[in-house]
Amino acid sequence: MTSELPKAELDVLAALWRRGSATARELREDLAELRPLAHSTVVTLLTRLEKRALVVKAKGETGKAFVYRAKRAPEKTQGGLVRDLLDRAFHGSGVALVASLFEAKPPTQSEVRELQKLLDSLGPNVRRKRSGPAKDSGKDVVEP
Repeated sequence: MTSELPKAELDVLAALWRRGSATARELREDLAELRPLAHSTVVTLLTRLEKRALVVKAKGETGKAFVYRAKRAPEKTQGGLVRDLLDRAFHGSGVALVASLFEAKPPTQSEVRELQKLLDSLGPNVRRKRSGPAKDSGKDVVEP
């Protein structure tokens, strides 16, 4: 379901992840530079996200405004979005996805060091199995 999120809903959800919790007005202000929206539009997007069980609302301590917060950690939703993108746009090739990412936005030296640590940590924690008979592509499939 998260792979079907329209961009506007994802922008609102991402703003909630950054803030932790917020009113519709606060989200509208946060998104103003990226995506100028009317207050009623932000409320509509939040209602859609609530129906998808991605956000919850509670009455604020003062005034009439509701306070919204994301129901799930960003990693769970982002993981679903990335898996969908990987399957649909890159035919399951993580290498192609990462190469495309780095072409669009080359990593900084700091990011390269973080990525190298991540790759090093994966080494002993994965097992490899052949994807089909040895005569096939010979590609290894890495499983956690």
